[in-house]
Amino acid sequence: MERSDKPKAERGLMRWVDDRFPATQMLREHLTQYYAPRNFNFWYFFGSLALLVLVNQILTGVWLTMTYTPTAEEAFASVETIMRDVEWGWLIRYLHTTGASAFFVVIYLHMFRGLLYGSYKAPRELVWVFGMALYLALMAEAFMGYLLPWGQMSYWGAQVITSLFSAIPAIGPGLAEWIRGDYLVTGITLNRFFALHVVALPIVILALVVLHIVALHEVGSNNPDGIDIKARRDADGKPLDGIPFHPYYTLKDLVGVAVFLFVFCVVVFYFPEGGGYFIEQPNFEPANPLQTPDHIAPVWYFTPFYAILRGVTFSLFGLEAKFLGVVAMGFAIAVLFVLPWLDRSPVRSMRYKGWMSRVMLGLFVVCFTTLGVLGVLPSTETRTVIAQICTLGYFAYFLLMPFYTRLEPTRPLPERVTD
Repeated sequence: MERSDKPKAERGLMRWVDDRFPATQMLREHLTQYYAPRNFNFWYFFGSLALLVLVNQILTGVWLTMTYTPTAEEAFASVETIMRDVEWGWLIRYLHTTGASAFFVVIYLHMFRGLLYGSYKAPRELVWVFGMALYLALMAEAFMGYLLPWGQMSYWGAQVITSLFSAIPAIGPGLAEWIRGDYLVTGITLNRFFALHVVALPIVILALVVLHIVALHEVGSNNPDGIDIKARRDADGKPLDGIPFHPYYTLKDLVGVAVFLFVFCVVVFYFPEGGGYFIEQPNFEPANPLQTPDHIAPVWYFTPFYAILRGVTFSLFGLEAKFLGVVAMGFAIAVLFVLPWLDRSPVRSMRYKGWMSRVMLGLFVVCFTTLGVLGVLPSTETRTVIAQICTLGYFAYFLLMPFYTRLEPTRPLPERVTD
């Protein structure tokens, strides 16, 4: 007779479920028998934190939609009702607005870890591509949600961004009108952005999260050394340098979750506006199509690409500067998708790459951060020049990668992962 520590009723229930749905098999493949490298470090907290913030955004978003009214006449007032009259409404809204910024902080650090340890290289190209598609969907989700408060910055930010599509030759004006649903940003735009923000894009994001995780578990997680732990196994076929994800990393991630929630709650309760970066001051005024704010800028997590757009101030081959700026901004995102095929280094991790890769990654981080700061500030001649230099540095990291990763000397890889 089969022996088990589980009660008979529980065994019977699980057997009944497993006959109809592979619950136990999924738990084994993705948790208890999924072997991850034993040398995960600080940078590996951010994947689980991204899932945590995603859950926060979904739950708080559902609660907000119960009171929010997606019309031009009532949207701003409904947000004020949430903040003033709905019980704990202010907390739910601040959890959502702070969560949006926290989401991008976590995602950017998660992406940096991928660049640092070469998590985009074979056989994880599809994991990276799904991740970049998820990043693009998150940007669209954040942009759609940015209009919903119907404040001054929300309205004029959406007006500026949607008008960029009109720079596309021939089809531009019609495309911009199709996106807005009108000649300008109106209640029609608000209604369709609301539908995309709360229904369509969350479905796409959840699907991409599943694809990202399934693809990752199919090929296995990378590690700070960038070596394959499946190459060395014990007599039972288990990786010598691997440990089960549960309970080891589920417990370890709880430490990261606790620290994150502490910082997150401090921001929510004491700095919910983030000094005007999470919620801009003009957004406390209702949208007014007849009054333009002194300085229009997107939310901070879009500003690096906005600075690239503004940095293009010249025409070329008869193409307007505005159109070239849109192309540069789009290319800055598109180039991320082909990163796995640009890196020609024989090693993955920055620990064993040469000095050129390290310098270029450092240059990329400096340029990206500087562009983010410049995108928030009003444009001046000096800042435009700096933005142009940083734009060149941003693209140099990717476009020169096939050359410096192939030419530089690399250090030999260890046979086993290092602690």
